[in-house]
Amino acid sequence: MSTTKVPPAVARAALGLVGVPVRAAHRLSARSRTVVYRAFLVDGRSVVIKLYAVTARRNAATEAAAVRAVAKHVPVPAVLAHGHVPGHEVTALITVDLGPLTLGSAVRSARVGDERALRDLGGLLGRLHRAPVQPWAPRRPFHEQVTSIGRRCPPSALDRIAPALAVIADAPAAAPVWCHSDLHGDNVVLVGPRAVRHLVDFTDAAAGPRESDVAQTLVMTGAIASARARTVTDAYPLALDHHQLAVWAVFHTMRCWAHSEPGDDRARWAARLDELSRRTPHLFRVPSPERTYR
Repeated sequence: MSTTKVPPAVARAALGLVGVPVRAAHRLSARSRTVVYRAFLVDGRSVVIKLYAVTARRNAATEAAAVRAVAKHVPVPAVLAHGHVPGHEVTALITVDLGPLTLGSAVRSARVGDERALRDLGGLLGRLHRAPVQPWAPRRPFHEQVTSIGRRCPPSALDRIAPALAVIADAPAAAPVWCHSDLHGDNVVLVGPRAVRHLVDFTDAAAGPRESDVAQTLVMTGAIASARARTVTDAYPLALDHHQLAVWAVFHTMRCWAHSEPGDDRARWAARLDELSRRTPHLFRVPSPERTYR
């Protein structure tokens, strides 16, 4: 977290969308498409303001709609406003500030045990996936996801997981669920004296297969190993196709590798791909992943 002078777009977002000036702001995160601030308003409230780049303009409205659509099924931050920021080429989503304590930070400080956190994630996914999917919910077609990865890696990398891609592409159509698409400990905020778990950051929320969303959480939490994976899936209350779950784990690990930075980060994801190729060799094609991923 960094303390900054109040950026003009943050000040304009608060004044233009909720009608209250900002007293101070702290940047919480910065990504290619979004920048997130905790802002302190002059009326005493603390809010979270997420700014979306012009290339992601639809995401402000989409995220606000997704949060509101699932709010009856899983705890989420209340949406205060969203829309175009006057005088800037950005849009903004403004939500109630739930506080700084995340499930991830609670695990790192030993306040919450790892097994408990994994159970929490499985249970939260189950609650989220029970929310009805409206016809307007955004979709992320599988071919578009593959194309996105293909822009960031050599053809040999995707060829390596061609058997896994074929299984996903040929899977029978199933009723979609609301997928968070990035659920891990740092996207769960603990609120109040009972530490009620709230889901945050619905930037990539879309309708899709439940196995994809569960596998994404397994990959992002490093819970691919069978014992830790079972902790998540045992806490997940809905039926899962475990073959599809394994296939999506391969796909999401490849996606993380493709988006990783050269060096230690990429080596870590390469090692996880190597591990998966040993555990599920039928989902891989090339026998020497080192030559493909390193």
